[in-house]
Amino acid sequence: MRAVIYARYSTELQSRTSVEDQVRICRRRIEQEGWQLTAVYSDRAMSGASHLRPGYQKLLEEARAGMFDVVLAESIDRLSRDQEHIASLYKQLSFRRIPLITIAEGEINELHVGLKGTMSGLYLKDLAQKTHRGLEGRVRQGLSAGGIAYGYDIVRAIGADGQPKTGERAVNNAQADIVRQIFSSFASGKSPRTIVSELNKQAIAGPHGVPWGASTIYGNWRRGTGILNNELYVGRLVWNRQRFVKDPQTGRRQAIPNPPEEWIIEDVPGMRIVDDELWSRVKTRQEGVRTNIMRDDDIRPERARRPKYLFSGLLKCGACGAATSPAVSDITPARTSAIAAPARTVSPSGATSSKSRCSPVFERTSLTPISSPPSWPSTGRSGTGCAARRMPPGAATRSSSPRSNASSPESSMP
Repeated sequence: MRAVIYARYSTELQSRTSVEDQVRICRRRIEQEGWQLTAVYSDRAMSGASHLRPGYQKLLEEARAGMFDVVLAESIDRLSRDQEHIASLYKQLSFRRIPLITIAEGEINELHVGLKGTMSGLYLKDLAQKTHRGLEGRVRQGLSAGGIAYGYDIVRAIGADGQPKTGERAVNNAQADIVRQIFSSFASGKSPRTIVSELNKQAIAGPHGVPWGASTIYGNWRRGTGILNNELYVGRLVWNRQRFVKDPQTGRRQAIPNPPEEWIIEDVPGMRIVDDELWSRVKTRQEGVRTNIMRDDDIRPERARRPKYLFSGLLKCGACGAATSPAVSDITPARTSAIAAPARTVSPSGATSSKSRCSPVFERTSLTPISSPPSWPSTGRSGTGCAARRMPPGAATRSSSPRSNASSPESSMP
C-alpha cells in the first residue's frame, strides 16, 4: 500500500523538531505494516483551527487524485482541531476508500470524528478564554497586551524571580516628537495626506520603518486605530475594543467591534505624549470632518477634501448625467486645470467624447450676469459626444483658439 504521513505543530513556542518526531513514529508504523512511504505533508507553526494550510491542502488535492492508499498521523488533532473540517476530511477519504490511521487512536471512524472533534473544539474554546483572561490581567496592571504603538519602545528586563518581564514599555522621545508634530499639524488644518507628504519628504520613517500612509495617521475612529485615535498618547490604555471571529466560508478572521461597556480602560500617566488641550482640538476637527461628510443622511467622502474650484464635485453632464472630473486643458500655454466629462462618455447620439471645459470659464459664466452668449474656448480635441453637444450654438466658431476653423468637427455643428 502507498502510505503518506501528515505532521503539524501549532506555534513557534513549540519545538521545531516536533514535525520530525511525529514523522519518525509514523515511519515506524509503516515499516511494521510493510507499506511504502510515498510522501510526507507538514505544516509548521500553523493552527489546527484553520484548514488553510499548504500541507493540509496538498494532502486533500493528492487524495482526490488517488495518489496514495492510506494516511497516517500521530493523532487526529494533528490533522485538524475543527469538528467541521475533520468531518469533511473523513468524508472525502472514506468516499475514496482511503483509511485514516493515527498512532494514538488507531483507524479513525465516525465515533472518533464525533468525540475527538468535539473535544478539540472545546479545547480551543477553553484555550481562548484562558488567554483572554491572562491578557486582561496584564492590562489591569497597565501593561501591554501585545504589540507596540509608534512612540514607544519595548522594555526588556529581568524580574526579581529571574524571569523576563513582559508588557512593559517606555516613551521613545524621538518618535514622541513626531507624534506631537502630527497632532499639531492636523489640529492646525492640515490633511493626513499633507502631513504624510511632509513626513516622507523629511525621510522620517513610519511605524515598522516603512514610509508613512494617510490611513496610518487617520485610522478608524470607531476602532481606535491610527495615530490620531490612539488614547495611549493621553495616558489611557484601552483594550478589548474588538474581538476576532472566523468567517466559516473563507476561514479568515474578521474584526467585530465590542460594545463600550466591555472595554477595559486603565490610566497609564507615564505613557502620556500629547496634552489634553491638543487632543481636544484634534477630536473637535475630526468631528467636524465627519459631520461634513455625513450631513443630510448622505455620506459623501469627497466633502472631506477642500474643493479646488467653485463647482468641484457639483457639475454633471446634462446629456448622460455623469459627474465631471479634473482634466488638463491645452487652451493656454500654462496648461490650466480644467473640468471634463469622463473619457469616452456615450452621448444620446451614440458618439463618444472627452471634451473639457475650463473651470474658470464655468465660474465666470455662472457668477457674471450673462448679457450675451458666452465665448467658450475650444480645446481642439476631436469628438462630437455629449459634452460637445452641450456647447452653445456657434460657440466653436467664436472660439479664439487657432485650432477652431471651418475644417474642425465643432464648426460644422448646428
